[in-house]
Amino acid sequence: MVIPKTMKALVYHGPNNISLDDVPTPQIIDPYDAIVRPTLSTICGTDIHIMNGGVPSVKPGTILGHEFCGEIVALGDAVTNLKVGDKVAASCITQCGDCFYCLRSEFSQCECGGGWIFGNIIDGCQAEYVRVPYAHTGLHLIPKGLKEEDLLFIGDILSTGYFGAENGKIKPGDTVAVFGCGPVGMCALATARLWGPAQIVAVDTNEARLALAKKHGIADICINPIKENAVDKIRQLTCGRGADVTIEAVGATATYNSAIEAVRPAGTVSIIGVFEKPQTLELNKLWSKNITIKMGLVNSNHLPRLIDLINAGKIDMRFLQTHKAPLNDIIKGYDVFGNKKDNCVKWLVTPLKR
Repeated sequence: MVIPKTMKALVYHGPNNISLDDVPTPQIIDPYDAIVRPTLSTICGTDIHIMNGGVPSVKPGTILGHEFCGEIVALGDAVTNLKVGDKVAASCITQCGDCFYCLRSEFSQCECGGGWIFGNIIDGCQAEYVRVPYAHTGLHLIPKGLKEEDLLFIGDILSTGYFGAENGKIKPGDTVAVFGCGPVGMCALATARLWGPAQIVAVDTNEARLALAKKHGIADICINPIKENAVDKIRQLTCGRGADVTIEAVGATATYNSAIEAVRPAGTVSIIGVFEKPQTLELNKLWSKNITIKMGLVNSNHLPRLIDLINAGKIDMRFLQTHKAPLNDIIKGYDVFGNKKDNCVKWLVTPLKR
């Protein structure tokens, strides 16, 4: 394959200023690099936070995007477990595998230029080509019998939802309440089921998304806080105690407060939403409840497990894929997805049409 010297890419120029530009095509700069041609990518909720100026680490001139599958078109000499032409799913987290944090399986904190970097610290995947550092650890072969659509979400939202459920320390018979039924919240609902809770409660103001969660069996009970008090309803469902585990999947003050209020004493609050502003933690009221609050950036160690679960038919999140269009239409995608128009749950990006 002849790789052109320039390409089209979605570039962030500052808050609420993005455009599809002609930019230089990325090159191999490290022996562990790969150049991947994205064949399917997405617009993520974090991309909307970035566009709004809510992620200061993203500098003007950065190509956005971090959730993708694609074809390897070039490899650094040190990458021996992959080859040009391989179809792969990419992790949004890259890791060197050798630093202090990687050796402790805390990959999202990799101190050698890893962690969440695509569309953040380095250029991302909403482009015709993307450079992938540490390709030997961050790229995963798509197994025979599976398609890009099957594995597209493992690189970010499915891993993040799984991470949120895992951090909740869910036990069989628990009540789990997920606040926010966006794509990440949907993935948290779906993966929470793996731990055998007695009931999974979905909380959102969007009736269409609640209906979708109920239709696909990832929620047992749906609550719209516009119609009823979600915290009171959860307590009614749990003999007045509250949920054993609550998962905050939005990054908003209302869902943050509700997740903390709805958890039972000695329960766990798992926070996976991306916050643009500081939040208040009322320790004077909470210290005696013995609750555990966990949060963080997803690690990449879940991808092989998620691939196995998808291959075995235990997880199928393709129903989130409501919209699909080529890279040419990505500005429209940001509007439709970011503003929840046309019942858009997830906007998929296919290669540029020339």
